[in-house]
Amino acid sequence: MMKKTILAFGEVLWDILPSCTVLGGAPFNFAYRANSLGDMGLMISRLGRDELGHKAHDQIVRLGLDTRFIQWDEKLLTGTVEVSFDEQNNPDYFITPKVAYDQIELTDELLEVALAADCLCFGTLSQRSGKARKTIEQLLENSNKSLKFLDINLRKECYNLETVTSSLQKADVLKLNEEEAHQLGDMLGIAHRSLPEFCQEVSSKWSLKYCLVTLGESGAFAFSDNGQEVYVPGYKVSLVDSLGSGDAFSAGFVHKLLQGASVAEACEFGNVLGALVAAKEGATSLVTLDEIERFCNQDRQRAVHPDLKAFTSS
Repeated sequence: MMKKTILAFGEVLWDILPSCTVLGGAPFNFAYRANSLGDMGLMISRLGRDELGHKAHDQIVRLGLDTRFIQWDEKLLTGTVEVSFDEQNNPDYFITPKVAYDQIELTDELLEVALAADCLCFGTLSQRSGKARKTIEQLLENSNKSLKFLDINLRKECYNLETVTSSLQKADVLKLNEEEAHQLGDMLGIAHRSLPEFCQEVSSKWSLKYCLVTLGESGAFAFSDNGQEVYVPGYKVSLVDSLGSGDAFSAGFVHKLLQGASVAEACEFGNVLGALVAAKEGATSLVTLDEIERFCNQDRQRAVHPDLKAFTSS
């Protein structure tokens, strides 16, 4: 297997929950998982020189990630998200504004690694500030040969129509969840009576190679620019927490696609990885290649999305 260079741009932050504080951020979870699969997963972010910043850096090192492209900010604090829960255990998030990752700077080293990258993953949260947004735009422009993977991550009060549309213009792959598909459809005026119809419309309008919709335990749906539609049911596992499972799907999909796998094979592998992460605690829980192989060799119960039964074989 040829090792690919996979870049992730954006937020490294601490999720502050009522019971604990855990390191996260969708691009960071993605970079870690890509690295764990044997690719070179590189994180581009910025930390404050505060206690949480130093703790984050130490944990990134412990997780085996290269820190060459983790910048330090002398004034701003490290990113945090305050997570609270209502009586039904539904989470609510307050994403702290004006933190270090909002000020990721463009450097010659970043331009150089972007030029050589096989994939560049980005989202909208880190584009809420003009500085970081300008940096990712220049990296995307300089990343000629890479697969540009947009994990759109629509976070409350952290995106706008301009950021969304400019990101779609630059993307090869759009990845989002079912709720975000409906949000995006409403925002862009795209008909979405069904997920396949939404994927076809958004792919056509923005010249995407692939549109991926993750469906939680019900798997994932993918649409390719050649008109191919793929639905892969999910796996029923004992859920511990869903933190990072969508990011694991993305990493698994990109890993397989860059190795020449079909879209169906890439979705299937992403599903396996997402299920294994959901069955463990935390977004960066260890999943070994042996575990993945054992999981794939077991006969497991699948979970089918009720609206996509027509795409499954009888």
